Amino acid sequence: MKPPFLLIDAGNSRIKWALAEGPGVFSQQGAFAHADAPRGELMDFGAPPDWALLPRPDSAWISNVAGDAVLARIDALIEHHWPTLPRTTIRACERQCGVTNSYREPGRLGSDRWASLIGAHAAFPGEDVLIATFGTATTLEALKADGTFAGGLIAPGWTLMMRSLGEHTAQLPILAADSARELTEGACERQWFVTETSQAISAGSLLAQTGLVERAWHELSRAWHASVRLVIGGGAADEVAHALTVPFTRHDGLVLSGLALIAAQEAI
Repeated sequence: MKPPFLLIDAGNSRIKWALAEGPGVFSQQGAFAHADAPRGELMDFGAPPDWALLPRPDSAWISNVAGDAVLARIDALIEHHWPTLPRTTIRACERQCGVTNSYREPGRLGSDRWASLIGAHAAFPGEDVLIATFGTATTLEALKADGTFAGGLIAPGWTLMMRSLGEHTAQLPILAADSARELTEGACERQWFVTETSQAISAGSLLAQTGLVERAWHELSRAWHASVRLVIGGGAADEVAHALTVPFTRHDGLVLSGLALIAAQEAI
């Protein structure tokens, strides 16, 4: 059996990883937050405790949108466990794995968005798709059934909206994600208009997310005269899902799935 690919999706808040035996076949996977990184040696940056037990991969395939410092730490982590392991940091391009990039400068599209488009095209063949990813930023990608990426939208994510309100207004609190999640529990069973400031921030920011996604989905369906599948994922997807009033499909592994497809194609 061919050694697996190591796949790494480095986002702004956390790093997801997987060992892929092939496209869509993950033998092991996990995630760790940037905040988990011990202060000190570079080699120990966010090291998952079980990496030492993993088989040596054939190569590593990385999507990184968290900056050069994070990429350097990931590089050091890989080198620590598997010296000289070949690794590729992917970049968006004009065409790959059946997906066509409509950006005027294809390389300016984020690598995570590019990989998620490739993953979605494979996961939902023959369907028009709107991908909504709820991370530090909320991103929307419009993908036609023939694999054409028609364009996207980017907005502040749920927690970023709440933090921004607290940081830039004199009388509003900075609301942490954990406490905000508690405030949104049972949101569908209660009225949205509330009489407590923290709840108002949490609910208002949440409805801003759902309003963006639902409006985009309706506009895309109308423009394309077609049924568009809404696919959601990301760290805040649980909270947004409870408040959505349109049909959706949950998929949290589109970037890793896309990376596996890229690795399988490029490693031939």
